[in-house]
Amino acid sequence: MDPRRGNATRRASKARAATHKVLAQGEKGPRAEPSEPPSALGASGPKAQKCGPVGASGPRRKKSATGSTERPQARARSVRAKKAPLGAEDVVEGLAVPAEKLASPAAPGPHLLRTGSRRERDARAAQEQRDLPEPTEVSGLGPLLPEWSLRQKREAPGAWKPRAVLEKLRLRREEISVAAEIVNRVVDHLLRRLQSCESDFKGLSLLRTGSYYEHVKISAPNEFDIMFKLEVPRIQLEEYCNSGAFYFVKFKRNPKGNPLSQFLEDEILSASKMLFKFRKIIKEEIKNIQDTDVIMQRKKRGSPAVTLLIRKPKEISVDIILALESKSSWPASTQEGLPISQWLGTKVKTDLRRQPFYLVPKHAKEGNGFQEETWRLSFSNIEKDLLKSHGHSKTCCETDGVKCCRKDCLKLMKYLLEQLKIKFGHRKELDKFCSYHVKTAFFHVCTQDPQDSQWHTRDLELCFDNCVTYFLECLKTEQLKHYFIPGFNLFSRDQIDKISKEFLSQQIEYERNNGFPVFREF
Repeated sequence: MDPRRGNATRRASKARAATHKVLAQGEKGPRAEPSEPPSALGASGPKAQKCGPVGASGPRRKKSATGSTERPQARARSVRAKKAPLGAEDVVEGLAVPAEKLASPAAPGPHLLRTGSRRERDARAAQEQRDLPEPTEVSGLGPLLPEWSLRQKREAPGAWKPRAVLEKLRLRREEISVAAEIVNRVVDHLLRRLQSCESDFKGLSLLRTGSYYEHVKISAPNEFDIMFKLEVPRIQLEEYCNSGAFYFVKFKRNPKGNPLSQFLEDEILSASKMLFKFRKIIKEEIKNIQDTDVIMQRKKRGSPAVTLLIRKPKEISVDIILALESKSSWPASTQEGLPISQWLGTKVKTDLRRQPFYLVPKHAKEGNGFQEETWRLSFSNIEKDLLKSHGHSKTCCETDGVKCCRKDCLKLMKYLLEQLKIKFGHRKELDKFCSYHVKTAFFHVCTQDPQDSQWHTRDLELCFDNCVTYFLECLKTEQLKHYFIPGFNLFSRDQIDKISKEFLSQQIEYERNNGFPVFREF
């Protein structure tokens, strides 16, 4: 061989090796798979990578004397193709294939070539990291984000969870036991004193009423309603100003020795006189209750209750109400009341109307003042029975019966009014509204929707919304009929002014439209 030709061949081989080295350093791509020979990177790059720059196609080339598998012209075209930018499509073995179809999930190919400075590559990497979906959970490791953050992402704006609110309102057994023990000790002491021989209220007995005993008490067992009932046989009622709810009380006969004779004013049993004496005895007796710090609250004008505040060992408010018990027929004003025939049945209605009714020393409004000798009808005992046996089916909410959400709706309605009164405590518009208005509206909704299937627990939010809608309609129309005395309108303007009703209506509308934020404010 000619030495000059051998030297040329060796120089050409060295040049090709140098070119391959530069290409390898410029790509900085993944190293060839172990199954591929090192020469594959330079000699048959497109075929080895399966996706990449355009390469030569056609029949297999014959080996040259140097061992190269391609001509210098083909190699030059390959080098130029590697430096060319990638288009929307890549060519594999001479076929145009969309780039997104090239990568197989089972056997991904090599990464595409990257160009640019390190700063640019870092910027691209950071952008890709931001574009990735944020991980929320790794199997076996739990959530990567705080739980409250995940809840906020899942919940729609303004969403509220009625079950969570009810759980917050649920009375704790330990609190109930402590409160009941304290209240029972105070009440039993007072009852013994009032039943003593020298008392003018010797025939008194206890009637537990109110939300605690109806099992619709909310938040905390810190308020109790206690009724001390006194049976008064053979009384005659005279309706006050066609009100249907307020009456003067007279005795049909007034035999000598009647302990209530001292409270008569022109043959009328004076509500104000009896209440004054009742308060006086209780005020004196609470001083004798040991191990309990009890005071009497100032009398509220027109209120029939004697309110005690137990300050130690636990702060509890107790409303004690004097009530006259009558076993006579219910007054004519109640004839169309208690509309439960479709709800609880005609037989239940008949049985309830055979129970006694009560009269409490609640004064009727008279101009800017009160008629202090009147008594108001009370059906607290019947309301307690309605809530106890509230289902169309006799087994509703029993251990083996279908559960309904009636009581839960009443609790939420009471809580809504309670929270609004706290929020706007500095304003007078809500002063005249009380839980009895909410309970009355609730009873009417039960009459309107008598079937248990209309109160399924899964429909709690819908049922609550129905109660809210009914109450708003009552405020708008200024009509809320007493459930037992339909002729007596609890929302008449002589009871509550129009401005106050409009204010409450606006606040409830706002709460409903915004997911009841007031449930989370206090």
